[in-house]
Amino acid sequence: MNSRAVLRRVGVAPRKARLVADLVRGRDVSEALEVLQFTQKKAAGLIRKLVESAVANAEHVADRTGEDLDVDDLFIETIFVDAGPRLRRYRPRAHGRATKILKKTSHITVVLETR
Repeated sequence: MNSRAVLRRVGVAPRKARLVADLVRGRDVSEALEVLQFTQKKAAGLIRKLVESAVANAEHVADRTGEDLDVDDLFIETIFVDAGPRLRRYRPRAHGRATKILKKTSHITVVLETR
């Protein structure tokens, strides 16, 4: 049984979020949550909450369908980070010019599967 959770338009650059996603890809859920708890990145907290949400989604679906689900059997089958929309801001520069600042956002998706 697979379960997924998606976090959209989160205010972290995709390149930075992918560093954290690569740490937990393929791991058991309990091991992944432990790794994320002690990772000193902004994206780690966001991905941790997302994995917990995917676990809750799996429990909810198992409860509705009457299946037995052991949370210890879940692992992160797929986790990927896509680029979201960019916020465009401008900063004043010398001689009356302006430079563009792109504030990048991400869409993070987690898919859990049972072993």
